Amino acid sequence: MEYLKKFYKYRNLLSELVKRDIKIKYRRSILGYLWSVLNPLLMMVVMSIVFSYMFRFDIENYTIYLLTGQLIYNFYSDATNMSMSSIIWSGGLIGKVYIPKYILPLARTLSSFVNMMFSLIALILMLIITKTPVTPAIFMFPVPLFYLLLICIGMGLILSVLAVYFRDIVHLYGVFLVALTYLTPIFYPISAVPKYALNILKMNPLFYVLNMFRNIIMYGNIPSLQDNFVCFAWGFILIVIGLYIFRKKQDDFVLYM
Repeated sequence: MEYLKKFYKYRNLLSELVKRDIKIKYRRSILGYLWSVLNPLLMMVVMSIVFSYMFRFDIENYTIYLLTGQLIYNFYSDATNMSMSSIIWSGGLIGKVYIPKYILPLARTLSSFVNMMFSLIALILMLIITKTPVTPAIFMFPVPLFYLLLICIGMGLILSVLAVYFRDIVHLYGVFLVALTYLTPIFYPISAVPKYALNILKMNPLFYVLNMFRNIIMYGNIPSLQDNFVCFAWGFILIVIGLYIFRKKQDDFVLYM
């Protein structure tokens, strides 16, 4: 309840921080916001050529399969990376004025979420170009994105605390993200994964969110209660852990800036 009261009180500050992050991201960029659409499209073209022709994964409508995986993974990667450094980058601000410190990683995550929403334009364009059948289930697409947002907020809080005390985590996390590309079925079919490896993949929350997102977009399936429960549980648990760690350590941040 305390966090909700502060969130409401500082909602305008949060909004301004999100706007600032978006402006900084596209500052001095000629393409600007258009890059959010072009980037996933260009990456999709390159990866489609590599994995469709060189490795020959036999996946129906591989273009959409790959693009949905990219959108989910790229948002997670960008949001958690930005959140991880949010406290470190704002050391001067923290030492001068009082603000709820959790606002900083939250603003980074929300700005990445806004960027991802722009990237969805690329998905819409490819759905039209590939003539992918669209069903009423597509209106459920915000559901897995909401769960993913919860997961990213929780991980962002945890990583932002770790980065203050252990600066090497910033570099180590980059290695983890590389490993995560292979632990998330972005470009390969789940059917190609051995049974023993599938159990490892199921320890990854992105596995469930991505499956839900693909089932909605590509196959017109409405998420089951079990799917919703699993995805929400991941998000809820990570946020609870993140808030607990953040609250225990936030008062000492200024000593490590």
